[in-house]
Amino acid sequence: SVLPGPAPPGLPDRFRMFRSCEWEVLERSLNILQASDFYWGPLSVWEAHAKLQQEPVGTYLVRDSAQGNCLFSLSVRMPAGPVSLRISFQEGYFRLRNWFSDCVVRLLELVVAGTRNNPLHFDEMGGIPLV
Repeated sequence: SVLPGPAPPGLPDRFRMFRSCEWEVLERSLNILQASDFYWGPLSVWEAHAKLQQEPVGTYLVRDSAQGNCLFSLSVRMPAGPVSLRISFQEGYFRLRNWFSDCVVRLLELVVAGTRNNPLHFDEMGGIPLV
């Protein structure tokens, strides 16, 4: 399930450092992301984890990453509590482990479908599988 939330208007200032072709990918992807129910915009990791703490396992939200080298973070309610994973953006593609797409929402669809049969194990989650 997803934790629906508000999305900020317009593109954040930190997106201005990209090349023209990347800017188009970012703008299109952010518009789609803002129309989703799970994008919270500039939410801190602590705020995201607090919102997810009482939600069912598997509930997630996407927020702006506080890390300068990542644009977005995926925060997920796991059995032991919420965790956050960085979504990187390289060469016009958003990436999370072995999955990549030119759209954050499509990337999440790929991850959700892919982990149903082949859970991911992240060291930062203590080896707990992400399904």
